[in-house]
Amino acid sequence: MALSGVVIGCGWPAPGRAQAESAPAGNVSPFPVASDVRIAGDDKQTRFILDLDKKIPLRAFALADPYRVVVDIPQVSFQLEAGGGTVARGLIKAFRYGLVMPGGSRIVFDLSGPAKIKSAYALDPANGQPARLVIDLEAVDRAVFSQALAVESNAELRPAIEVTGSAPAGTAASANDPRPVVVLDPGHGGIDNGTQSGGESEKGLVLSFGLALRDRLEKAGKYRVVMTRSDDTFIALNDRVKMARGLSAALFVSIHADALPRGEGEAHGATVYTLSDKASDAEAQRLADSENKADAIGGVNLTEEPTDVADILIELTQRETRTFSNRFARLVAAEMKTTARMHKHPLKSAGFRVLKAPDVPSVLIELGYVSNKDDLQQLLSENWRSRTVGAVAQAIDGFFTKKLVSAVPETRPGN
Repeated sequence: MALSGVVIGCGWPAPGRAQAESAPAGNVSPFPVASDVRIAGDDKQTRFILDLDKKIPLRAFALADPYRVVVDIPQVSFQLEAGGGTVARGLIKAFRYGLVMPGGSRIVFDLSGPAKIKSAYALDPANGQPARLVIDLEAVDRAVFSQALAVESNAELRPAIEVTGSAPAGTAASANDPRPVVVLDPGHGGIDNGTQSGGESEKGLVLSFGLALRDRLEKAGKYRVVMTRSDDTFIALNDRVKMARGLSAALFVSIHADALPRGEGEAHGATVYTLSDKASDAEAQRLADSENKADAIGGVNLTEEPTDVADILIELTQRETRTFSNRFARLVAAEMKTTARMHKHPLKSAGFRVLKAPDVPSVLIELGYVSNKDDLQQLLSENWRSRTVGAVAQAIDGFFTKKLVSAVPETRPGN
């Protein structure tokens, strides 16, 4: 929801600077390039300036709980210093940026308290200075912030759901194709990096695994395979679930890689999660809480979800779905034991929002801990990835084979 203001000028001192990484020689981006960022001010007024090679349109709005400001812009090639968004100054505790949909980027500011957008504008290049995007923030109290939210229209920009890149045109979602639909869901993406360690991001590791699994399954030709994302794009959690349900998917496989916070010990190995109202242990609850914050990280305005369980038929469907989900989880864990290190408790459950489709068997696979050097080395290994992709594909085959067998009526003598 937007908090509007007027364009102003601020006579602040020269701000701190996060210098841009130099682009590789000959690497010309087809999109506007963001090369430098500066933040100035204090906890009363703060200005954010982004240098660009051309002027771009923008839309800014604020969100509460937690306090954030979201800036939506056309797709931009960010060539900023790594880690620059972690430096706190004034009203801005941190900021992150990235692709939020094909053709659209987003900047999300985490704020130290309630603030209004006093102005948000773009400047043309002039007097030897580059084009700039400028956001001016001003501290307000909670009452003023809430009042402003109540009167403003919802300015949130949600990514459109598209089914692309997973099969030749006309086959991925064809109603005339009798093959079961398998939806592969590489976690995070775009503005949401997921966990990070050793210069590697979870979003990239799980995308590589998901693409390799897609290729393996498509080569076998038994399934219609759909990716929730096949590139570095942010997809909201609910949209991932809606995609699976909209395609009447027979199986939904979400792919992640965990990390323990510093000081919380050492853990390693792959884990397979299913949905439950009560987490199987404290670690499962921690992970579910972390993964369920993905929409807030991406700047999505969370709303209350309608509950389907009020209808007894839906409740019965969920019960059957969870049975199938648990069956598939056991198959995955058994197959992965042959290729990957497994967690000491490889089967767990918790309230993951991305697993909540009432009519689609769903599991979440944590391939390992990027915070563990041995696990990270495996995640980066093409040989490990190939073998583990084969194990998951084998589990998928086993799941559908058993499902077909169980669906065939038992024949008895005399029938």
